[in-house]
Amino acid sequence: MTLRTLGDWLAYLEQLHPSAIDMGLERSQQVAGKLGLTRPAPRVITVTGTNGKGSTCAFIASLMQAQGLKVGVYSSPHLLRYNERVQVQGVEATDSQLCEAFAAVEAARGDISLTYFEMGTLAAFWLFERAALDAVVLEIGLGGRLDAVNLIDADLAVITSIGVDHADWLGDTRESVAFEKAGILRQGRPALCGDLDPPAPLLERVKALGCPFLLRGRDFDLAVTDSDWHWQGHDARGLLVELHHLPLLDLPMENAALALQAYLLLDLPWVPEHISAALSSTRLTGRLDRRQINWHGKPLKLLLDVGHNPHAAHYLAQRLAGRPLAGKRLAVFGLLADKDLKGVLAELAGSVQDWAVAPLPTPRSCSAGELQAALQNLGARVTSYQSVALALEGQCDQATAEDEILLFGSFYCVAEALEWLARRAKEDIANGFAG
Repeated sequence: MTLRTLGDWLAYLEQLHPSAIDMGLERSQQVAGKLGLTRPAPRVITVTGTNGKGSTCAFIASLMQAQGLKVGVYSSPHLLRYNERVQVQGVEATDSQLCEAFAAVEAARGDISLTYFEMGTLAAFWLFERAALDAVVLEIGLGGRLDAVNLIDADLAVITSIGVDHADWLGDTRESVAFEKAGILRQGRPALCGDLDPPAPLLERVKALGCPFLLRGRDFDLAVTDSDWHWQGHDARGLLVELHHLPLLDLPMENAALALQAYLLLDLPWVPEHISAALSSTRLTGRLDRRQINWHGKPLKLLLDVGHNPHAAHYLAQRLAGRPLAGKRLAVFGLLADKDLKGVLAELAGSVQDWAVAPLPTPRSCSAGELQAALQNLGARVTSYQSVALALEGQCDQATAEDEILLFGSFYCVAEALEWLARRAKEDIANGFAG
């Protein structure tokens, strides 16, 4: 029998279930039982939220790894390789490991139909259980209550922010979204929230379950200056803990503050120097991801960000406002058709002087014409291209060393830019110089 490659498995998974998304835990629970899955690690932290999940997970993992813990992280979606979704100690799972895990899930499921995401989640749990981990950080893919990740009873539930996204599945109000995200809470187990104004359904669920609950702005918070930032929070005994003169970060410091509070509740060693170093070393591809490139002998600044809803766009606009440029800001932008295009552009239109738009390589994409028309209605200067790569090259042609090229929007958009950067790096090596 010919063994499936990872590409074969992923193609198989895509056609395994009649719906790409089919919310509910019953099918995954049945297969998890057949696999004998229990807990992927002694410590389990589950993270949900409209935005900020990825960086919060990365910060929590970095903090634990700095204390010598062996940590697994499960996240989605991926940018370039499926392997990015399953990591141990910051190292992606190999193709062979993932293929072995998919084969185990496939053998166990019998005639139970699983979605692509459900198969991937169970495969990740199977791998984690065999990796002898000290802790796992699990990012919720969609919502919370009915997401396959919610199979696991977490020791600590983390909610980053609550905004409207995926309205077809989670509802079109913050209250409906909060209800779904509150589904990761467990009776009597601690929870924390980075949203400054959590909707009532979350607070009601916290009370009903008797969860020790820490809220940003009340129980923990941060203060940022031009040169550093400060943090304070409370440990599991309710004692105040403070950190001063932390170095400024590229990733959102609000999410670092949330991660610090989560780490403090885990009752692990608290060494300020180690904590500061762990936060400073945390990186996440495609999130406020700054790059320097050489374009035909011209040094250029590039900023990649997967902000694709109004909440994320508002945060991005705030960060841009805090970094004035000597030159212009040129954007490259692509978005999926089910996102709030007007809401995203309303937040960022004033931050960008020149726009390049392009369709994404998926049937779910907004057309370049739709993107261009929406920007022209705002009075923006905009040019459409046939692909993200061509749009990026067009902006590189006109940019100066004082300008910044902001490439943002869908994961597909950032992934295309990363592939473009990788191709350029290979060309530079072949030509005998570094770009």
